[in-house]
Amino acid sequence: MPFTKLFPVSLICVALLTPTTVFSADAPLTVNIKRLSMDTALRIAQAAIKECRKRGVQVAVTVVDRGGDPQVMLRDVLAMDITVAISRKKAHTALAFNSPLSAMTGRFKSPHSVAKIDELIVSPGGVPVNIGGSIMAGVGVSGAPDGKVDEACAVAGVAAVQDDLELGD
Repeated sequence: MPFTKLFPVSLICVALLTPTTVFSADAPLTVNIKRLSMDTALRIAQAAIKECRKRGVQVAVTVVDRGGDPQVMLRDVLAMDITVAISRKKAHTALAFNSPLSAMTGRFKSPHSVAKIDELIVSPGGVPVNIGGSIMAGVGVSGAPDGKVDEACAVAGVAAVQDDLELGD
């Protein structure tokens, strides 16, 4: 039996349009959202590159904004071209799940799991940027022979600005 025979269209529309406790007259009309400045995102990427160089590897680093879009991307001279796309996907995944990627290893094992989405990579080397309990960005690093090194460099990048961000307004 068709859905509209079971439930008249007018009843469905009323159910969809009826206000619930979710809406409030006291709710603000706009929402202020903090974002990293380009200079801060650049500092993160440069600090990550610097840490990887100390470890003897050249990598690509991508910092994505709250929407998952690249804000800053740096690729060291000898980092392979593919590291650019991988670092972006790592940054996006860390942001989307608000989790270091090393904590997600082995989490998605089914053949149709969320990790099969083209824009996600569940491999160590990505970390979220959390400030005061709010996720601000994601950082992804790719190019080291081991994802643990990629992630250590991403963590170093965030650490380079963490105190400034925590103390900021």
